[in-house]
Amino acid sequence: MCEGIAEELEGIDLGDKRLNARSVSVIELLAADPEASINAACGDWGDTLAAYRLFDNPSVEPQKILQPHLKKTQQRIQQHPVVLLIQDTTEFDFSRHAPQGVGCLDADYRFGFYDHTYLAITPDRLPLGVVGGEQFDRSPESLGKARQRKTLPIEQKESFRWLTGYRQATQLASSCPTTQIVSVADSESDIYDIFVEARQHAGGADFLLRAKEDRSTPERNPAAGPAVYCKVRDEVRNSEVRVRRTIDLPPTPKRKARQAELEMRALRVTVKPPHARSHLPTVAYQVVLVEEVNGPQDGTDVGWLLITSLPIDSVEDILRVVDYYVARWMIEVYFRVLKTGCRVERIQLETLSRVKNCWAFYKIIAWRILYLTYLNRTTPELPCTAVFDDCEWKSVWKVTKKMPLPEKPPTLGQFMPLLTSLGGYNNRPSEPPPGPQVFWTALRRMLDFAIAWVNFGPETPVVYK
Repeated sequence: MCEGIAEELEGIDLGDKRLNARSVSVIELLAADPEASINAACGDWGDTLAAYRLFDNPSVEPQKILQPHLKKTQQRIQQHPVVLLIQDTTEFDFSRHAPQGVGCLDADYRFGFYDHTYLAITPDRLPLGVVGGEQFDRSPESLGKARQRKTLPIEQKESFRWLTGYRQATQLASSCPTTQIVSVADSESDIYDIFVEARQHAGGADFLLRAKEDRSTPERNPAAGPAVYCKVRDEVRNSEVRVRRTIDLPPTPKRKARQAELEMRALRVTVKPPHARSHLPTVAYQVVLVEEVNGPQDGTDVGWLLITSLPIDSVEDILRVVDYYVARWMIEVYFRVLKTGCRVERIQLETLSRVKNCWAFYKIIAWRILYLTYLNRTTPELPCTAVFDDCEWKSVWKVTKKMPLPEKPPTLGQFMPLLTSLGGYNNRPSEPPPGPQVFWTALRRMLDFAIAWVNFGPETPVVYK
C-alpha cells in the first residue's frame, strides 16, 4: 500500500530532485501508519528531521504536492462513463496547538481553517481522487457580520467556493469529453449563480444539489395575494407520485436505524431570480421531491428537494438522481478518514504553512485508504497483488489463516476480510463489508508483519558467516 501511494507523486516538481525524492519518502512513511504522529511514523530522528525540513521549505506548497495526484485522478476519471464530483466544506480545528499565522473559525477563540474539497467518485462510490479545493479562514473582525456580507458581490463571499466548484466540474468535463461529470453538493450550495452559469455553458457539467431556498416560479399565486408568486416546492408536491421506495436508513447521532418508506415526485420548473437580483435571467431545471411517509415526526424524517440538470423522464432516471445524491455521503466519510484515521488536527508544527504542507500529504493518504476500502466492494475479483506486495498478503495470510500459502494470490474479496480482521472486522454473514476505520487500523499491523516476513520469513535467504 505504501509503495503504491508513491505513484500518486509521480512527476512531482518541487524545484529540486532531492525535494522530489524526499516527498516520496515522506508520504510512504506517513501512509504506513496514518494514525501515528509525524515522529512515530518517521521512526528515527534523521527521517523525522528530513520531513520537518520538507514541510518548512519555501519551495514546497500544498498545490505542488497535490498536482501529480490531480493528474492521476484525471486519468482515472477518463476510464469511467460517469463520474460524480462531490464538493463540501469541513473545518480543521487547531485551537489546542495553534500554529503561527492561523486564522479563526466561527469564534475568536477557535483557531484553524476551512477546507473545501472536490472529490471525484464513481456512481458505485469508488473514490477516484481529489481534483481540487480551497482553504479559507476568518479574521476576528469579520465574525458576526454575515448580514453585511450578503450585500457583497458573489466573488467576495465565502459562498463563491460553490460556484468555483461547479466551474471546476465544467472544466473537468471539457478535459474528459467521454465522461459525464455531475457536480453534487448539499443545500449550502443552493445559489442562483450556479444555475445561471449552467445556462450559459450548455453541454458542460451537470449539477445536482439539495435545495435550501424555496424559490418562486414566474407565475403569480392569486389565492395568496396579488404580489405573491407560486413556490417550486408547492408545485412539485401537488404533482403525482412517480416512485415509491422503502430504504434502510443507517443510524446517526440524531436517529436510530430504521426502514423508511419514501414517495418521490419529479417536475421540470422555471424559476425567477431572487428579488434583490432581478436583473438575472430566469432558469429552468428539474426538481425531485423525496418525502418520508409515516415517519416518526421527530425531526429526522427524510425530506429532500433535489435540484438537477439530469433527466427525470423515467422511474429509472428519478432513482438515479436520488442515488447520485445519496452518494454525496462519501465526502463525509473522506473527511472522517482525514480527521480520525489520519488525525490531521493533531499535527503540531510551528507555522500554518508547514501544517498545510503536511496536511496535503494526508489528503492523498486519506483518499488512498478510502480507495482501497471501496475497491474491494466494486472489483472483489481483482487479484490482491494489484495493490498489495507479496510480503504483505503472504504474511497476513499466514498470520490469520495459519495455513500454507495458496498456489495463486487470493482476490481482493478473499483477502480484505483477512486483512481487516487485524483491525477488528468479524466477517459475520450479516455484517456489511469492512469500512475504512478497520482498514486503517489493520494497515499498521500488516506493515509489521510484512517487515518481519522480508527479514525473517521463509523466503528470506539464509546468510552464513
